[in-house]
Amino acid sequence: MRAVVQRVSEARVAVGEEVIGAIGRGLCVLLGVGTADTASDADALCRKIVGLRVFEDDGGRFARSLADVGGSLLVVSQFTLYADTTKGRRPSFTAAAPPERAEALYDRFVACAREERVPVATGRFRARMALALVNDGPVTLVLDTDRGEGSA
Repeated sequence: MRAVVQRVSEARVAVGEEVIGAIGRGLCVLLGVGTADTASDADALCRKIVGLRVFEDDGGRFARSLADVGGSLLVVSQFTLYADTTKGRRPSFTAAAPPERAEALYDRFVACAREERVPVATGRFRARMALALVNDGPVTLVLDTDRGEGSA
């Protein structure tokens, strides 16, 4: 699994004119699912993100997690995180999981976050969405269960 995690002061996602998910302070997670990903990967990445200490303490150090600051998650599916652009100019998405499998693991990730007692808003799987956010910091991290560096 691959996630782009942004610390936000607010974020919302809309389908057409309808806002379907919105949060205040927290983390916006763009979540991609790869062909080799498992339920175990979804659970591990969820726990990693929920526990990330990317909110500042009184000394300005990254020391607080979502729970520590009463933050929320906005989770949006993003199969394009698995784009391969090594050949040509049109991205290939063969490394992305098929939609049915990806949706099941996306749902598992969201359920895990809710089990961790974090308020969660979501996008709509396979919908064309508009995402608006205010990146706080800016702070943006990439987490990937597929490789050692930056992995969950």
